[in-house]
Amino acid sequence: MINEKIRTAQGMEGARRATGIPCAATAAQGAHSMPAVPIHPPDPEVPEKAVRRRFTVEYKLNILQQADACRDERGIGALLRKEGLYSSHLTTWRRQRDRGILSGLQPKQRGRKTNPIHPLQVENLQLRKDNSRLQRRLKRAELIIDIQKKISQMLGIPLKNPELGEDD
Repeated sequence: MINEKIRTAQGMEGARRATGIPCAATAAQGAHSMPAVPIHPPDPEVPEKAVRRRFTVEYKLNILQQADACRDERGIGALLRKEGLYSSHLTTWRRQRDRGILSGLQPKQRGRKTNPIHPLQVENLQLRKDNSRLQRRLKRAELIIDIQKKISQMLGIPLKNPELGEDD
């Protein structure tokens, strides 16, 4: 019990040395088990917004080739730990590779998907614009015709009768 307290006081954690604290026995002997590198604490600042990792097509194919070359699950697990990936990455990338190597591995556009505009909707919109434009022109033409009729009545100029088959 006392020996355990002495070890923790000297920087030992159980049977292991605490990170960055040299063992008192090795320091007394003059042996350097650890290089004399100043210890820098990790930066406590957290980025304002996490950055999403993006993997290139070449990287994905390279990882898939390495995973396919592994003989057992331990090799795949070691590869994933080394690269900092999850097994779901491999599953997704394999599906994408099976669907089509380059097209399936291109990153998808994130966010809301736009609704494709039906060609009839475009034509309908164009016809509505044309209809409103033609109605405005018709109103102007009717106004001009009414003014011409009134002026001809005031001046006493007889107008020709509309020909048969024509409207007003």
